[in-house]
Amino acid sequence: MNRIGPIVIVEGPNQSKVPFSRSLYIDCSDKVLIDSGGEASSLQTINEEFGIDLIINTHYHPDHTQHNHLFKDALKWINPIEYKTTRTIEGVANENGIYQEWGSKGVEMWRKSLPQEWVENIGQITGTYDYETEYCFGDVKVHFLHTPGHTKGLSCPYFPDQGVVFVGDYDMTSFGPWYNGSDGDIDDFISSGKRLLTLDADTFITGHQKGIFTKQEFKVAMSEFLAIIDKRDERIEHYVRQGLNFEELASVGIFYPKKLLSEPLLQTWERSGIRKHLIRLGLSVPGAKLEYSHS
Repeated sequence: MNRIGPIVIVEGPNQSKVPFSRSLYIDCSDKVLIDSGGEASSLQTINEEFGIDLIINTHYHPDHTQHNHLFKDALKWINPIEYKTTRTIEGVANENGIYQEWGSKGVEMWRKSLPQEWVENIGQITGTYDYETEYCFGDVKVHFLHTPGHTKGLSCPYFPDQGVVFVGDYDMTSFGPWYNGSDGDIDDFISSGKRLLTLDADTFITGHQKGIFTKQEFKVAMSEFLAIIDKRDERIEHYVRQGLNFEELASVGIFYPKKLLSEPLLQTWERSGIRKHLIRLGLSVPGAKLEYSHS
């Protein structure tokens, strides 16, 4: 585990790739863990040696709430936007585009596939934190910046005294930006990414893969990362000009490899992401109209 002052970086399995993520432990009297997607054994060791009294989730996605259930006695907080939308399975289904793409039957099929631990991970969340407010855990100051785009409520914890920001799913991976739930937004993603570059920080910690960037490294990587959005625009516009309908376009593999699109959830996110780009481009194709609206 790497450490930057009081901030302990807890890696997830396989370079913190999905379905896991990086966690941060604040080594202070308040015993705070930010996101629980790190290696379970490492988190349990921290709990045994130092204690975990509070888990703060940056957002509700399962790779970031992965091990909430292991710490029954810890308080769990999430941002106020997603606290409201994740109180029910139906609410989560709405935020992920499942209802919009497949209706009530699709939601029920998805519900039956959910691991009980996943349900516990968000079900155990009982409190919220405020955005853009200074919190002091021990003597460590943290601001939970509202950085929508990946999800509507995503926060990026910023430690001004250490010059550190935990940028979560601004992860600089080759996959590119993920805004494929119905609560994701391309323009917000770009705006939030640019905001992160304005922070007075020297160290940027991502939720997945590479992990730690200097400010200059992060600036270069962010430019390349956001450029993937334009490349997706170009591919989609190319196929639209070729005359593909929506079902054909959704089977090409704009976001996910074509061979993975038989997996229902990835297919859902592929379709949702393409719809966002069609709107962004001002384009329409046969079959693109949603049959269902928010339930």
